[in-house]
Amino acid sequence: MSDYVKWFRHSTPYINTHRDRTFVVLLPGEAIAHPNFNNIINDIMLLSTLGVRLVLVHGSRPQIEERLAARGMTSRFHNDLRITDSDTLGCVMDAVGSLRIAIEARLCTLAGQGSRLRVVSGNFVTAKPIGVIDGVDLHHTGEVRRIDRKGISRHLDDASIVLLSSMGYSPTGEVFNLACEDVAISTAAALEADKLILFGPDTGIFDTDGQLLRELKPSRALPLIEALGNSLPGSLLSAACKACNAGLRRSHIISYADDGAMLTELFTRDGGGTLVTQEPFEKIRRAHIDDVAGLLDLLRPLEQAGILVRRSREVLETEIDQFTLIERDGMIIGCAALYPLDEQSAELACVAIHPDYRHGGRGDQLLEHIEAEARRRSLTRLFVLTTRTAHWFRERGFEPSSVERLPQQRAQLYNYQRNSKVFEKNL
Repeated sequence: MSDYVKWFRHSTPYINTHRDRTFVVLLPGEAIAHPNFNNIINDIMLLSTLGVRLVLVHGSRPQIEERLAARGMTSRFHNDLRITDSDTLGCVMDAVGSLRIAIEARLCTLAGQGSRLRVVSGNFVTAKPIGVIDGVDLHHTGEVRRIDRKGISRHLDDASIVLLSSMGYSPTGEVFNLACEDVAISTAAALEADKLILFGPDTGIFDTDGQLLRELKPSRALPLIEALGNSLPGSLLSAACKACNAGLRRSHIISYADDGAMLTELFTRDGGGTLVTQEPFEKIRRAHIDDVAGLLDLLRPLEQAGILVRRSREVLETEIDQFTLIERDGMIIGCAALYPLDEQSAELACVAIHPDYRHGGRGDQLLEHIEAEARRRSLTRLFVLTTRTAHWFRERGFEPSSVERLPQQRAQLYNYQRNSKVFEKNL
């Protein structure tokens, strides 16, 4: 029970962050066929209950294959695209329609358990034919032409879940078989969604050594996409990169086989799958007034242990412009303050790294950033006063100094009862 309470408390910031955000969730046919799908539906319902605006896009590839096999038909592909002739289109429509009804029924069953929920499907996707490629007619295989952004947004504003399939319609009444990844990317881009969540067979994307990649930029993904080929993980990684290049901030690749994978990815600091983003997962930046609460949470344990001098909320609000932060996925995990003392020197103070992140060189990154800022201001000397971390600063070029070496104004404020050691470093 204590682990549950701890997890629930730690998820609170993410609950607040995700409320009223728009997520597009891709459910390939393989995910729907997996025994864990009922748990995924439960998690989707939980997200909706927490105020997340949800668009679900479902695929149907294995279900189409089953129907083709049952009719004694063989799949035909060109450039990894299914050739959807009239007979194949019948199988596609059968598979997609059955899946849509099954998903709606499952969502409505859960909605009946004390909550009110509407699931909306419709002709939100306008499509066009791909046509003839290399002399091969793809018939009813198409691509997205337009997403009805206003129509979808209206239903999301009404707290409905919007369900889209891998089929689109033309203004002339034709039906086209689309790649579910194409629908998901186009929808996320049209809605300017906050996240695209892609369910795949694995925990995430792995490098050539078999290590899970927690974060990946599109510029580094091409060799992995080529290695994965036309497999489902390869298609998902390619889709995540395309979405990112189309302006979407974050795409998450997670496992449809792992119970709770989506909750772990969305409501824990480190997630559980692979994040594809143009933005750095961690960044160093200047603090602003909205960061005071996060700073208090970071500093309080160190103040209680006597490592840092206690700073009240009022003091932090007054001095917030002096602070530089390390932010990880919206959470403050490190900080340092730079207080000018005179025209040539400044005091480095309040250096702190969250206990869970003290072994990744973040303290060094923060110090390097502060020193660069001091040089930019034409400062030539840094002082630091410490009671417990003298060796850390000595190892980074700070030399023992004395109270007498401090500028007079700072020396007058020295706390002899605390008896901090003084170090300085020439820049």
